[in-house]
Amino acid sequence: MVIKAAGKVRPQKVDKAVGTSVQWLVDRHDGAPSFEMRKFSIKPGGSISKHFHPDIEHEQYVLKGRYLIGIGDKVHKVKEGDSIYIPSGTPHWYENTGDEKAEFLCIVPKKEKYDSIYLEETGRPKKTRAPKALTH
Repeated sequence: MVIKAAGKVRPQKVDKAVGTSVQWLVDRHDGAPSFEMRKFSIKPGGSISKHFHPDIEHEQYVLKGRYLIGIGDKVHKVKEGDSIYIPSGTPHWYENTGDEKAEFLCIVPKKEKYDSIYLEETGRPKKTRAPKALTH
């Protein structure tokens, strides 16, 4: 059994993100055999680049704020109290367009290595123009 007081887990900068930190609240070092729980914080204007994990699903719960999350080809506005499931292999990204910090819990299966494949360097994916229709 492990109980950690609020504020005792140091935030770490998230790779390929802007204004975002992660705290590993419960993990393998605590003896968790199957899952690990993290808390992400995204400052206003912050983002996590578009990426996917080949063999890691995510279960998330929004604790605070409102933000955009792209999952596959869809963009969702989420808020406090919303639950999110992201299947493994699904591209996803986050952008805090609000004026308050956003926070969410993210539970993932315990793996020896967390592979992340980044599709964008930073921020929300850029919009692309559809090719003009050809006329015959």
